[in-house]
Amino acid sequence: MNDNMLVASIRGLGIDMINQAKSGHPGIVLGAAPILYTLYKNHLNINASDSTWINRDRFVMSAGHGSALLYSVLFVCGYGITIDDLKNFRHIGYKTPGHPEYGITPGVDCSTGPLGQGIANAVGMALGQKILKERYRIDQSKSLVDYDVYALVGDGDLMEGISYEACSLAGTLKLNNLIVLYDSNGISLDGPTSKTFNENVRARFEAMGWDTYLVKDGNKIGDIDKAISKAKKSNKPSLIEVKTVIGYGSMLAGTSTVHGKPLDDADIEQLKKQLGLPNEPFYVNVEEFSHLRNHIANRVNPKYMEWNDNYQAYVRLCGGDSTLAGYLFNNDFNYDLINLDWKFPTSLKQALRDTNNVFINYLNRNIKTIAGGSADLASTTKTYVKELADIDANNFNGNNIWFGVREHAMGAILNGMALVGVKAYGSTFLSFVDYLKPAMRMSALMKLPVIYIFTHDSISIGPDGPTHQPIEQLALMRSIPGMKVYRPADAKELLGCWQAILNTNHNPSALVLSRNEVDLLKESKALETLNGGYILHHETTALKAILVATGTETHTALHIAYEYERAGEGGIRVVSMPCLEKFLETDQNYQESVLPPGYRKIIIEAGSSFGWHRIMKDYDGIISLDTFGVSGTKDEVLQAMNFSYQQIFTRVQELLVKK
Repeated sequence: MNDNMLVASIRGLGIDMINQAKSGHPGIVLGAAPILYTLYKNHLNINASDSTWINRDRFVMSAGHGSALLYSVLFVCGYGITIDDLKNFRHIGYKTPGHPEYGITPGVDCSTGPLGQGIANAVGMALGQKILKERYRIDQSKSLVDYDVYALVGDGDLMEGISYEACSLAGTLKLNNLIVLYDSNGISLDGPTSKTFNENVRARFEAMGWDTYLVKDGNKIGDIDKAISKAKKSNKPSLIEVKTVIGYGSMLAGTSTVHGKPLDDADIEQLKKQLGLPNEPFYVNVEEFSHLRNHIANRVNPKYMEWNDNYQAYVRLCGGDSTLAGYLFNNDFNYDLINLDWKFPTSLKQALRDTNNVFINYLNRNIKTIAGGSADLASTTKTYVKELADIDANNFNGNNIWFGVREHAMGAILNGMALVGVKAYGSTFLSFVDYLKPAMRMSALMKLPVIYIFTHDSISIGPDGPTHQPIEQLALMRSIPGMKVYRPADAKELLGCWQAILNTNHNPSALVLSRNEVDLLKESKALETLNGGYILHHETTALKAILVATGTETHTALHIAYEYERAGEGGIRVVSMPCLEKFLETDQNYQESVLPPGYRKIIIEAGSSFGWHRIMKDYDGIISLDTFGVSGTKDEVLQAMNFSYQQIFTRVQELLVKK
C-alpha cells in the first residue's frame, strides 16, 4: 500500500470535484489530506458497509468547508459514494452537498459549516458516549457503547467563541474520548491569521485541561500517526496541532486566495504532475484503493464482530427484549406519558416551571436515554433532579449536566448528544434564546429531537427589566423551519406538551414556561393539546368572536369570555394555542372547526405580533408586545406596557366594535 499515492489520489479527487463544480475550497483539500488519510487508515473504528454502526468512532468535519476532502476520503475508503456523486459535487440529488449534511452522505456524522458548531457538537458526542456507556453496560468491563470522537478544526473554528465555551466544559469533564485535530496553517479567508488570531492555541487548551501535541510537518504521516496514538492513551481530551500549508502544491500555496477559489487549469496540470497523477479528471487508482479498504476492514472487523457479540449479550441481559437498545439504533422513541395516572388537584396553583420539575423528575427516573441540565440556571428553571447524581469528570452515571454559563455551547452540545442517541434537554431563560439561536437552527436542520426548556416567559417577571423580559423570542423560534414551540397554559396542557415532545423523533422542541403561578383550568385538556390548538371554552350563545391565546394569557382570555357572558353581550369562544406549528399541521377541516372563517379573531400573547398572520389576516386583531419592556414591579410593568388585565379587556372591547 503506497501512502503517498493514496494521499495524492485524495488530493486529486478533491481538486477535480471543486474544478467541476466551479465552487469549493481547494486549500484545505491540499493541506489537510494527510491528516484525514492517517486517521481513517490507522485509527477510526468504522465499517463502510455499515455506516450507522452504533459503536463506530465518530468523525466531525468541523471545518465544514473541507467537504470535498471528506467526500474524497469516504469514497476512497469504500463508503456508499459513487464517482458520479463526486462529479456532481454541490448539485441537487447527489450525496455530495456543499457542506457535510447529516443523513445525506454515508459516513457524515454531523452537519457542519457554521464554524465552531462542529467542535462543540463533537464535545456533545463525546459526553453522550460517556453517559450511554454507563447506561448500557453488560458488566464492569464491557458496554454496548464504547467509542472515540474525532474532529478536524481550522483556525476559523477556534476563533469562534463557541469552541472555547465547549472545549472548556470538555476539559472540566475530562472527556478523554475526544481528540481534536487542528489544521494549523495560519491563513483564514481574508488573509493571514496574524492580523486576527495570534494567541498560543496549545497553551490555551492546556489551561482548559487538555493534553496537546504538535506535529511540525503536516505531510509526515508517521508523525501524525504517532500523535494520534499518544492522544488515545490520554486521560484528558486532546488537541493535536498539525502545521500545514494551505493549498500545498498549488501555485497559490500559503495564500488566502487558495482558501475558497477553484484552481485554474495550468495550476491543476502542474499540481497533478507534482503528485504523480495523470492529468485526467477523477482518476481512480483501483488497486491502491482496494488495498486501503482491505487494510481498514482487517483492522476493524474483529472489533465489529466483538461488538455484535456484546449486543447479543446485552439483549440476553434484558431477558431477550431488545427495545431498550432500540432508540440507539433508529432514533424512534415512543412513550405514553399522557395516560399515566396523573392526579392534578383542582385547587392546584403553581408556576409551570415547578410543575415541569415533577415531569423532569419522572422522566429521568423512567427513560433510559434521557439526560440534561441548564446553563447555570437549574435552580431557577427548575430542571435539576435532586435525587439523581450530577455528571462530572468522576461520574457519568448521572442525569444532571452542569453546562455553566455557556448557552450557545449548551445548544451545540445537546445536538451532539442527540446525534449519538441521548434524549437531551437544556434550559435557560427565554430572553437568552438569542445566545442559543445558531445551535437551535442546526438542531432543526439536522432534524434532531433536542428539547429546549425556557422559563421566565414574559414581561411579568418584572424587576429584572428589559434585558431579561422576552419580546421577540417566541417569534424568533417559530421562524425556524421544523422547530415546535410549546407554550402551555396549565399543568394539563404541559402534560400534553410533554407527550408530544417525547414522541417527536425528527425535530427539536422548545418548551416555554411561566415563572408565575397559574391555576389549573377546569376546561383544559391534555389530549387535545396534541393538536397544537383546540377550543378551550365554547361560546354559550351565538358566536360573536374568538379569542386565541397562549400560556398565561389563556387565563386572561378565559376571564374576558366569562365577563362577556355574564354581561349577556354575546358568545365568546376561547382557543388555547399551545403550539401554533402543530395546529398548522392539522387538516383544514379541523382548523376551520376551531377557527371558523367569517368571525373576528383576536390573538392575545405577551410577545411580538410577528408570525401570527399564519392564522389571521388582520393585524389589528393582535394584542401583543412590540416594544421592549421596562424595569419595575410586575404590576407596574404590565400597566406601563398596556398589558394589565383591564387594559387587555378594554382593547378587546375596542376590537369587537371595530368594523
